[in-house]
Amino acid sequence: MSNSPILQVSPLGFPWRCQDPFLFTVHHNDNYPAGNDQMGPAASLAGRDIGQDFDPKAAWRMYHGETVPGFPSHPHRGFETVTVVRQGLIDHFDSLGATSRFGNGDVQWLTAGAGVQHAEMFPLVNPDGGNPLELFQIWLNLPAKAKMVAPYYSMLWAEDLPRAEFRDGAGKLTTVEITAGTIGGIAALPPPPDSWAAQASADLAIWVIRLQPGASWDLPAASAGLNRNLYYYQGESLEIGGTTVRCGNGIGLVSDQSVRLKNGGAESYLLLLQGRPIGEPVATYGPFVMNTQAEIQQAYADFRRTQFGGWPWPKSDPVHPRSQGRFARYPDGKEESR
Repeated sequence: MSNSPILQVSPLGFPWRCQDPFLFTVHHNDNYPAGNDQMGPAASLAGRDIGQDFDPKAAWRMYHGETVPGFPSHPHRGFETVTVVRQGLIDHFDSLGATSRFGNGDVQWLTAGAGVQHAEMFPLVNPDGGNPLELFQIWLNLPAKAKMVAPYYSMLWAEDLPRAEFRDGAGKLTTVEITAGTIGGIAALPPPPDSWAAQASADLAIWVIRLQPGASWDLPAASAGLNRNLYYYQGESLEIGGTTVRCGNGIGLVSDQSVRLKNGGAESYLLLLQGRPIGEPVATYGPFVMNTQAEIQQAYADFRRTQFGGWPWPKSDPVHPRSQGRFARYPDGKEESR
């Protein structure tokens, strides 16, 4: 592939491997059944490893949840989570006192910074049918100078997220949903102030790309020196720079070359992650991402001592009432609903 814009093609795993400044991405895609009175699955949990249910072959998973699927309270330090919900709902609670119910196209962007606890539960609000859930959780690193900033919580609502549309010569449509970055003169909503995405020189982009069957589209060139990857997660096959790639692969691209995407006979979806590398040492252990192992040890010591502000909620796995709509309540008490 020496003359190709493609640097590498590799199968998607769990989680998806990412390049600096991204750490990894998890694609949750669960076909949950009807919800019971507790908004957990109205189905037997026999045979599941409750508290550690990650079976990749299962139609749906409980993850760390015991009653409601999801992730009860747990800490983070030193990076950001960007949670892009394609369908379904998430109930968020954190040690800052913030809480929300979001989903169906919404994005939550959380700068963990010096330390935060949060819970991410997946309430099955429909008691009469299925509760499908699909989301990406993207772990985005912070540079050393920002690893100990104050935590910051933000919501990017589906109704506000910009989209760009492109039609080829045959009228076939390609849509780009923009969480971060700029395309065709359309810019994303502002990222958190201490994010690597807030640095103009980072040229960071998070896009979901949808191509109609048979659509062709030229992915525009970006700056040189970026890590640029496509994650082909739904569809059959498409040509990328003249090379046929099957669904279920990640594709590393030369960042400063335009690339022609030509879709096959099924609708295709891809996630694009792009950014200038931070280029610093990375030390990780569990929920913490720092620059050295000594800083990881300090993170654990700090969490044991302070609980990163404590846990102001009555349970480790709280959920909102079934009737609750999409909303967010921020640490300063501000509230908004959708």
